[in-house]
Amino acid sequence: MDPEPAADAGPLVGLAWSSASAPPPRGYSAVSCTVEGAPASFGKSFAQKSGYFLCLSVLDSLEDPQEKVVVDVQVLVDRSPLPPGFSAVCDPLDPKASVSKKKRLCVKLVPLGAADKAVVDVRLSGKTKTVPGYLRVGDMGGFSIWCKKAQAPRPAPRPPGLSRDLQGLSLGPSDQPRGGSLERTLSRPGSRAHSLRRGDSIYEASSLYGISAMDGVPFALHPRFEGKSCSPLAFSLSADLNIKSLADIEEEYNYGFVVEKTAAARLPPSIA
Repeated sequence: MDPEPAADAGPLVGLAWSSASAPPPRGYSAVSCTVEGAPASFGKSFAQKSGYFLCLSVLDSLEDPQEKVVVDVQVLVDRSPLPPGFSAVCDPLDPKASVSKKKRLCVKLVPLGAADKAVVDVRLSGKTKTVPGYLRVGDMGGFSIWCKKAQAPRPAPRPPGLSRDLQGLSLGPSDQPRGGSLERTLSRPGSRAHSLRRGDSIYEASSLYGISAMDGVPFALHPRFEGKSCSPLAFSLSADLNIKSLADIEEEYNYGFVVEKTAAARLPPSIA
């Protein structure tokens, strides 16, 4: 006898017929026996030695809300039209194969995000047997087909995907340990690490402080300078600029306040 479905079993995503002489299709499991324990082979007769087994496929992920699940199962007369939204169950290897010449098994598929209730299991039994907790679909091939419905699970929400360029804008906790380069750079006054070193910049690219006013602004030359080569004539505008070092500036503007110090050192005139 096939094992009972788990309490949290997922909904079915499809039914298929599989020849008893071949393994079930990939992702499917065969209903090999009835609830009484008898072999559940359809279509086996004197003219056909190998019958068919009904196979089930269970949803394995809730991430895609557009994944279709089985919400209803019906047994119809072969020549009757299909109800809206239903499709006939056939052999995946031979779509034209028919298990029964008088009846056919049909299913209705609906996207997971739009399903209210879904079929979570299908059982087979003799025509006089009752399966508690299951809904009888109909008779076919000497068996009664039963299905069990349950509340369809809700699709799992997908986490918002951040591109690599936007990861630096995240205000959440980063992978870097707390107290990183920023704490090492902004140390207590008076310590040796108080001054900013060349390799310890407070503008970390992986944090919000790495954003500058020029981020995202495209670089473009003024039309006045477009098409000009890097010859010495191109820099004629800056040829007369005199670049001074810090030592030159200090030497040029060095003022010792000698006159002021001398005047301040003079004694005030005595009063006769």
